[in-house]
Amino acid sequence: MRRLAGYLLMATLLLAGPQAMAFSLDDLQKQLGASAVVKGPFVQEKHLRALPQPLVSQGHFVLARDHGLLWLLRTPLRQDYRITADGIARRDSSGWQKLPSQSAGAQQNRLFFAVLQGDSSGLQRDFELSLSGDAEHWQLHLVPRALLLKQVFTHIDIAGGRFVERIVLAETQGDNTVLRMPASDGATALSDSERSDFAD
Repeated sequence: MRRLAGYLLMATLLLAGPQAMAFSLDDLQKQLGASAVVKGPFVQEKHLRALPQPLVSQGHFVLARDHGLLWLLRTPLRQDYRITADGIARRDSSGWQKLPSQSAGAQQNRLFFAVLQGDSSGLQRDFELSLSGDAEHWQLHLVPRALLLKQVFTHIDIAGGRFVERIVLAETQGDNTVLRMPASDGATALSDSERSDFAD
């Protein structure tokens, strides 16, 4: 009888174990928000129905938890963007120029921050979320619930490990964007030039 009870206890623990140790949205948020600064290269592919080959652009990004996001495009042209709580700015010869604020742009701005930082509470306002995998290999499937986003996206798929590695934006008109960030790295502080870019 004691042996039977032991087997039952072991079976119960084995069944409960995966649920108790499951990788949750809270776990993902903590993992992606652990580094004060995340930076690395990116490759963006824009797949348009009208074109046989995707439009490819490359550059690097700097995501700073307390400042915002620098999105520094280097090919096929050089263009720097800064996304903060105040909005989106683009750099020209005279410095950073704030771009006109639009409701769709503001929602996508918030979405981008939420995705890279793993802000599950922010994402849940606008999307139905489905998370699978574990800390080393996870996938997050987003289906928009906000009307404005439903008009733009059918779904968004995000995958990664310690950091976000791949984002696929599937648009309602059949186009899609694939964003790859395969070599992101964490840092404890910004460089002098990065700090200056956020301060200007």
